[in-house]
Amino acid sequence: VKTWSPGQCRRANASRRACLIARFNFIYAKERLDAEILLKKFICDIEMVQRTIYFAALESFRAAKKAFWKIKIGVKETLAIGHCAGPASLEIAALNYIACHKDLYDVCCSVQEVVCAMNVNPKLPCPENVDFNVMNCFIRELCCLAFSMQTLCPPLDVAYGIDGEVFNRSMYYRSCDSDFTAPFVAYHVWPALMENGTVLVKGEVVTRK
Repeated sequence: VKTWSPGQCRRANASRRACLIARFNFIYAKERLDAEILLKKFICDIEMVQRTIYFAALESFRAAKKAFWKIKIGVKETLAIGHCAGPASLEIAALNYIACHKDLYDVCCSVQEVVCAMNVNPKLPCPENVDFNVMNCFIRELCCLAFSMQTLCPPLDVAYGIDGEVFNRSMYYRSCDSDFTAPFVAYHVWPALMENGTVLVKGEVVTRK
């Protein structure tokens, strides 16, 4: 395993971090809207479409993080055989190894896990009315992004919102069809991107009285 200096690790981490944040913004600005167009063929209610995409984003991060955790355990056990520089160094070595060997991640399993979770969610449309597999490409992109974000130190994650929570202007933008005087979130359109509890990229919500 290649040994990296602390400076190299910081530069590589910063470079990956910037690229992943940019990718997150692109998915929000472009691919999310493409997913909306696909879902509108099955679902007439725009609120339900946006709720579905939001849930897909949350589930994609959850599935990718679970897969990453399992892979990291195996990688650390393998690297520990010839590693003698301490647990902190082993953790960094494992993150760098996974970042360079993304083929360890079977993203298809995560995609199917997300689709299954959407099929059983009572708040989403009945599977008989819509085939969530039409979102496979969108979900795959989110899973790959979320998995790569776990190789950062510290990792990036999305905020999990709750309908009816008080609107937080430091975490969310209001959607254009919101009631701008309403203090509560009716539903979430897109999650905020977080790093150690700090908001890096604001999410989007709809507020209504």
